[in-house]
Amino acid sequence: MDHEDVIKSLAEVANKKKAEILARFFKTGKGEYGFGDVFIGVVVPEQRTVAKKFEILQLSEIQKLIKSKIHEHRLTALLILVKQFEKGDDQKRTKIYNFYLKNTKYINNWDLVDLSAPNIIGKYLYDKPRSVLYDLVKSKSVWDRRISIISTFYFIKNKDFKDTLKISELLLSDKEPLIHKAVGWMLREVGKKKEDILVGFLNKYTSQMSRTSLRYSIERFEEKKRQKFLNKI
Repeated sequence: MDHEDVIKSLAEVANKKKAEILARFFKTGKGEYGFGDVFIGVVVPEQRTVAKKFEILQLSEIQKLIKSKIHEHRLTALLILVKQFEKGDDQKRTKIYNFYLKNTKYINNWDLVDLSAPNIIGKYLYDKPRSVLYDLVKSKSVWDRRISIISTFYFIKNKDFKDTLKISELLLSDKEPLIHKAVGWMLREVGKKKEDILVGFLNKYTSQMSRTSLRYSIERFEEKKRQKFLNKI
């Protein structure tokens, strides 16, 4: 079992028409955030099936997949890592966590981040110091910064909001729309668990937030409450 077997399995379910749709959806045109990314047309449920089949793949083989120019190769590699992390002991999880951080330059589209960061970085750091998130948030890479905020989704699910709020504050002046969306999404998730904490954050920072972040964060509010915050911008 090696990375070539994974590539063959993905090729068997590849679809040219889907590839064209995915390339447009993930903004692969010149000047867009996904410029240069290549798709073969394999949707996420199909990739999960392949990942399950190869979940004992060695890290050395996953490394070859994650360096691929093909988007689905990289995402399947990450889905395999998530599965291995889920089932691994502490030593295995540490190894996967370190591997992930060494390869963030290949985790370079929003779905790659969103489907892996909470389940590896967030889960690993849950009972540990989280300074690495504050290193990532200072990175020039939009994907590193997205990893920083999206990793906190695991904390939110466990009703731990402090780092989501701190990192959101640090990202308020970020120029990237993908970060605005990520911040708004995580704040909305905080609000699902504890609305008064979200309201407290918004009362303090609404005037500094991008309209996108604000809209995402207040999506679940009743209309009157939504308008109250929108009118502050």
